[in-house]
This record gives sequence, structure tokens and C-alpha cells, in this order.
Amino acid sequence: MNEENENVIPETPETGALAEAAGPATSEAAPAEPSPTDADGNRWAGGKHAARIVELEGETSQLRDQLLRAMAETENVRKRAERQIEDAHRYAVTGFARDILSIGDNLERALFAVPEERRGEHELLQTLLEGVIAVQNDFQAALVAHKIERLDPTGEPFDPNLHEAMYEVPDSEYPNGSVAQVMQAGYRLHDRLLRPARVGVAKSAVPPTAAAPAADPAATPGADPES
Repeated sequence: MNEENENVIPETPETGALAEAAGPATSEAAPAEPSPTDADGNRWAGGKHAARIVELEGETSQLRDQLLRAMAETENVRKRAERQIEDAHRYAVTGFARDILSIGDNLERALFAVPEERRGEHELLQTLLEGVIAVQNDFQAALVAHKIERLDPTGEPFDPNLHEAMYEVPDSEYPNGSVAQVMQAGYRLHDRLLRPARVGVAKSAVPPTAAAPAADPAATPGADPES
């Protein structure tokens, strides 16, 4: 009798009943129960990843905050650069304008050096003065073209932001504290002061009197207090 036949268990009524009760033999394992999923369809691995999810959400919130701050800072830098470029265009001639203001002062001095009543005495002098006046007019027109405003505040209230007080003018026809005389005109480029006007300020010798009190009708002779 060979060895293969020795290992075979003979089928008996008892062994057949046991095999039927055990059911058919299969080589495949039973499928595992699927893991639950969240609302987005992602497989939920259980509580062991909850701490990691909270950590990632915190990092996301922090990165979002950093992004918003960076965007705000970038916008501020852009606006600041635009203002600087605009100011550079508006006030680019500031240094040059200050340097040429003395030319206008000398032209005015040349005209004031000759009294008005004596300008017609000599033809050559009159011609020279007309040339100086023409140059002065062209000079002032060039200043206006570049938005440079001349400040001649005679009669205006004294403003320390625009005027430089050099002396006081007593008994002036102008109100107390106003500009009575202008020694040197001031200039302004747009809203930026190039040079303050040097002025003399009116100073009244007698302060303004207070308003007289109303008269009492009873104190007036012949007045009827009941009327």
C-alpha cells in the first residue's frame, strides 16, 4: 500500500456529516467592514488623527492671516510710492525756484531805484526801464506757469506760517496785527512755502476802546422812566 493512500481518510457516514455541517471550503477571506467617511466623502481614520487635523487648521488660519497682512502692507507701500512720485513731479522745481527768486528781487530793486516822476526825463533811461519791466513780466509769467504764487500780503492779517515779521509800524492805516508794509515778497509752490514774505506789522498806539455801556434812561435829565 503506497503512502498517498495512507494519508487519505476514508469517508464514513460520520465524516460526511461533519463535512456537510462545516459547509463548503473557500480559499478567500471574508471582506473587512468599510471604514466610515465624513461629510466630504473622505475616509475617517478615527480619533488618532484629530489632533493633527486641529494642528493643520491652526496653521491654515495663521497662514491666511499672514497673507492678508502681507497684502495690506503691499498696498500701503504702493500708495506711498505713488504719493512720493506725485510729490516729486509737483515739487521737482523747488530748489531751482528758490535760487531764481533773488533775480525777481533785483528786478524790483532796479525799478524802485528810479522814482516814478523822473522816468520820463531821459529817453535812454525810459527805454532801459521799459526793458526791465518786460523782463520782470516774463519772469513773473514763468513763475505762474510753474505754479509758483507770489505772496504780497499788504493789508492781510499777519500769518506766522506765511509771513516773517521784521518790525512794527505804529499809527498805521491798517488794523492792528495786520501787514502794513512788505519788505520782500514771499512765494509759494502749490501748497508748499518757498519763502515767507518779510513784512512790517501794524501796531496801534492806543488799544481799541471797549463798547460804551447803554445809557440808563432814569439818569437822563428830563427823561420819563415809565415811557
